[in-house]
This record gives sequence, structure tokens and C-alpha cells, in this order.
Amino acid sequence: MSLASELLQYLLSGLTMGGIYALVALGFVIIHNVTGIINFAQGEFVMLGGMFMVTLVGAGVPTVPALVLSVILVMIVVGIMEFGAIRSAKRASPVSLVIITIGLSTAIRGIALLVWGTNPYRLEPFTAGGPIHIGGATIVPQSLWVIGTTAAVLALTFFMFEYTYWGKALRACVVNKFAARLMGINPQKMSLFAFVFSAALGALAGIVIAPITYVTYDMGLMLGLKGFVAAVMGGLSSTPGAVIGGIALGVIESLGAGLVSSGYKDGIAFIILLLVLFLKPGGIFGTFGSKRV
Repeated sequence: MSLASELLQYLLSGLTMGGIYALVALGFVIIHNVTGIINFAQGEFVMLGGMFMVTLVGAGVPTVPALVLSVILVMIVVGIMEFGAIRSAKRASPVSLVIITIGLSTAIRGIALLVWGTNPYRLEPFTAGGPIHIGGATIVPQSLWVIGTTAAVLALTFFMFEYTYWGKALRACVVNKFAARLMGINPQKMSLFAFVFSAALGALAGIVIAPITYVTYDMGLMLGLKGFVAAVMGGLSSTPGAVIGGIALGVIESLGAGLVSSGYKDGIAFIILLLVLFLKPGGIFGTFGSKRV
């Protein structure tokens, strides 16, 4: 394989994982913008989406209904989590809230261990067929589902924030919660909506990646950390930045693993995090300005 073909292969592989990181990073950004909380349980939403999907399909539920049910189940779990743990501690300091999300992440992972055990699970690809050859490189059809899902979610998120009441209400809470309350917007409802929406994003990520990699009870830990790195790269206040940061992280990881050593793959993300925090703490698109909504 020529160098150009190898680089194209690394790029395609990076886009696949970058799409997953972008979906996780979007969840971080949406929750942080509305509540000011960095939700370190976001990776567990990915795990739950994949586990619910594998369980439902294994029980004989068709793929499309299983996908919808899996997303709904994760949204219900996260809604209960927000109502029972986050909202009850709304007067706590930001550091305490972050610690609560870490505790929730550990609790979800422990429950998943009891329910599903340590065995890895794999889902059949959504589309049958062999790898697709592009310019000397290959890509599996499921990777196209990952990339397509990321693009569709980004378009849906843009439409929601720009043209729907709920999206504008979320943005109003970001700009000024007190003013939003005066306009009849309930910040507590917006907090619940932000958590539930981010849960849907995480569940989708877990579902579309399940046919590519094995689903395990602890897979959300590393995915959540890398999603956080992607969110910091793009700026914790920028939705497009989260997507660009996720894709950039996936591509850089793939190139680093292929050209240097696969042993450094996980370490690359945290090296990037340190560089961003030292050189540009606000991220690539971290500057947030008020905008009429």
C-alpha cells in the first residue's frame, strides 16, 4: 500500500472515531452551556445506548424499533438522574456537581457490570456487505452510518437551536438565566431538556458504534474522557467547535497510531488536552458572545 493510500486509510478510520467523539462532545457542550456543569457521566450514556440496543436486538426486536427504544430508555434513565441527583443539589458548588456526575458515572458502570457482566457484546452491522474500496483504502459500511449520523445530528442540532422554541429557550438560558426566567422560561426544565437531549446523542453514538467495536460495561469511561477532550478542543461553549474538535481528535489519533505507534493512541488525546489548556484554554471556538434569540 502506498503512502497516499495509508494516509487515506488513517483519515477514514479517524473520521469514524471522530464522529463518535463529536457526538459525545456535543453532549458535554449542551449540558455545560445550560447548567454550567461538566457532566462526566456522558460516556456512560454511550455505553447504555449500546447495551440496550444489543439486549433488545438479542430479544428479537427489529433494528429500527430497538434503536428508538434504546434511545428512549437512556433518556428516561438520564431524566431520572437529573431530577433525582443534579436538581436536588442545584445549590451545590460547581466542583461538587462535577463530583456528583463522577459518582453517577461510577454507579451506572457498576449497575451495568451487575446486569450485563464483563463479557463483550457485538451488534450486527446495519448494512450487509463487504468493505468499500476508496482510492486504495477501505471503509466498512457501518463507518458510513457513523459519519452520516454525526452529520444528521449536527444538522438537527443547528435547526433546533435556530428555529425551535426549545432551542431558543436553551440559548436564552446560556446568555442570561435571570432574563430568561423573566421571559417565562423555566431554567430547571431547560436543564432537564439539556440532559435528556445529550442522553439521546450519547445513546446514538453507542448504537452506531456497536457493530464496529465490542460493547462492554466500561467502554464509556474512555469515550467520555475523549469526548471531553474534543469538547475542550472546540471550546466548551461552541456546538460546531465540539464537532470539529471530535473529528480532529479522531483523525489525529488515527494518524498517530498508524505513523508512530498504536500504543500511544489513548495518550495522544491527553497530550492534546494539555496543549490546548496551555496554549488556548478557551478552545478553537471558545469565545461565546450574546446573540438575539
